[in-house]
Amino acid sequence: MAKSNGDKELEKIYQELREMNRNTGKINSEGNDLLSFFVGLLMLAGGLFMIFNNLSVTSSWGMRGYIFHIGSFGMPNGMVMLPIIVGIGMLFLMKRKIFGWVVVAVGIVIVLLSILLSTQIHWRSTSAYIFIIMFGLTAAGAGMVLKELFKKN
Repeated sequence: MAKSNGDKELEKIYQELREMNRNTGKINSEGNDLLSFFVGLLMLAGGLFMIFNNLSVTSSWGMRGYIFHIGSFGMPNGMVMLPIIVGIGMLFLMKRKIFGWVVVAVGIVIVLLSILLSTQIHWRSTSAYIFIIMFGLTAAGAGMVLKELFKKN
């Protein structure tokens, strides 16, 4: 069966429309991918902000004058500063200062660890609705970001 001129003309227009749709689809897809990534990033940031805003952080460092309790032995707060003080003294007394710097660095690490180990994090009470929104936003945002990051082209 032979095609008429009208059919050939319609086929040509249809082919052009399909080609235009294919080209604009790629441009819109790339724009939508970028938009999806940034919307996911905003959702992730909003959810994490709500979660961290609902946490209460307290520290017992310095309370009762002791940091570590091992059995009945308690290490006083001032004893934690002793390696730093000794290290600073070693920096001024010794010719080779590397050992003094090591002692100061170890003292700083001990102080930071004692502060971190005495930190307590508490979850404030919240409604189930807010709880679902917080973790839902975080999960949906992370999913959107990861989908766009690991998308195969």
